[in-house]
Amino acid sequence: MYEVRPDEVAWIRRMLTYNCIGGKMNRGLMVVETGVVLFEAQGKPVTNDDLCRFAVLGWIIEMLQAWLLVADDMMDSSLTRRGQPCWYKVDGVGPMALNDAFLIEMVMFKVLKRHFGDAPEYAKLLDLLMETTLQTELGPALGPPFTLDRWTMIVKYKTAFYSFYLPVAMGMTMAGIDDRAEYDAAREILVIMGVYFQAQDDYLDAFGTPEQIGKIGTDIQDKKCGWLFVNAYHGMVDAAGKKLLDGHYGKCKVGSKEEKKIKQLYKDIDLEQLYKDYEQKSYDDIMKLEGTCKQVPWAVFEIFLKKIFKRSK
Repeated sequence: MYEVRPDEVAWIRRMLTYNCIGGKMNRGLMVVETGVVLFEAQGKPVTNDDLCRFAVLGWIIEMLQAWLLVADDMMDSSLTRRGQPCWYKVDGVGPMALNDAFLIEMVMFKVLKRHFGDAPEYAKLLDLLMETTLQTELGPALGPPFTLDRWTMIVKYKTAFYSFYLPVAMGMTMAGIDDRAEYDAAREILVIMGVYFQAQDDYLDAFGTPEQIGKIGTDIQDKKCGWLFVNAYHGMVDAAGKKLLDGHYGKCKVGSKEEKKIKQLYKDIDLEQLYKDYEQKSYDDIMKLEGTCKQVPWAVFEIFLKKIFKRSK
């Protein structure tokens, strides 16, 4: 269609395979699982064609995830992703990874048009995907101050919408749910899950091993507005602790003695216990919202909870 040479097609195929495959696939799988639960709740038979359509939408979200990670890894100078070198670190790729990120994004929209262009739900799916893409791109654009409120806003946009709300909203769209209030109720539950999930990710970045989480944690090196930092800095450390963070947070390399001192500080002020308390509170807050959705069975949200609650990788 675009006069692309065979070697260039091979590059795109390799690039898509390298970046779209290898993760846990929770986002994509949730479209399929949500769709099945909703169709069964409505008394509709779930055909193989239905499953294929759910799967295509799932892969679209995995493509969204892939291009965001390719760009994010370049911005953060990250080294590994999913247990292998970041795409831009692969021999022969380098800065070309930026264009590849754009390509994955546009392939995502082409896949949606190819499989749903003549479907009655196409306009809603396209609007949902474009809106969520914009929300996700706004997340990294939100800057200082590094406070808990600011962290919550950043991760709500950067993670919660595309990772939690989008898969369920796509399933709801395929099931023919039109009630705006139902989407709002589902989003409230899923955003809490998404924010908790990112706090979990921040916690594992500091306390998990590369073998456990599939990447080398770089949040301290990258001066990330992370859950651990904002809680430690605002109310948990003394003057000496603030001096350590001011002097070295975002100014030290992975594995350096300064990074190790910051991680030890996190342990000394018992951030691990604060995180466990936060984790339980998030779970309780989610459970309080059971029954607020009238057309989406609670089983949909339980599937998500089982995937993330107290995860270790």
